[in-house]
Amino acid sequence: MNVRNLFYSLLVMVAGVAACVPPPENFPSEPEISFNAIEYVETPEADSLIVTINFRDGEGNLGLNPRELDPPFNELEYLRDEAGNLITYSARPSNAPSFNNRDWVIFPLINNERVMDTLWVRENPDHYNIFVKFFIKRSGEYTEFKWSDPPYFTNFNGRFPRILSDDRQRAIEGQIRYGMVSLGWNSIFRNDTLRLDIEIQDRSLNRSNTASTPDFTLPQIRRLSGLE
Repeated sequence: MNVRNLFYSLLVMVAGVAACVPPPENFPSEPEISFNAIEYVETPEADSLIVTINFRDGEGNLGLNPRELDPPFNELEYLRDEAGNLITYSARPSNAPSFNNRDWVIFPLINNERVMDTLWVRENPDHYNIFVKFFIKRSGEYTEFKWSDPPYFTNFNGRFPRILSDDRQRAIEGQIRYGMVSLGWNSIFRNDTLRLDIEIQDRSLNRSNTASTPDFTLPQIRRLSGLE
């Protein structure tokens, strides 16, 4: 998960999966999801927006372990010039962006070797397996709130852990509870009407359908107790 901009987006995965039950044999090969619930939890340390989705999958290959970082699940792609050299900030081409925490990394570890420079990178979307988009509704129209744009340079995509402990294919169903923690929910959205669109992806890189939340405001879904 992208936690390089900690002021705006410190993410915490609180995904939980309900016990799998023997489902019908006609479950889809691609993951299928639907909206279940959403709540906003305030704590003294930070505030959490928690969405719960239902899932069904015919093969059971859902979830990624923390150590699954080899391609295609690597987090970043390091951009190179025509000669195959890594692109550094000091020698960046004219089309390179100015320094920000999304497009540049400082002193990265590549193939177990520390590169003592600032490199141009591109985020690999397949590093994640749950994807969240935010929309603000004004005058009946939805506009996407793009976290990747300035000044945030981040996203609220993430990972949920493997649901099955082995690689045997079998149909499963359950729920995933995914929490997004930020220091700035209230200051950014206040009483805005929001909608979230959620997708998940299996280890074969098959994307699910999109599950959307109903319209909501933070006060409407607020729960004052701590995270469960």
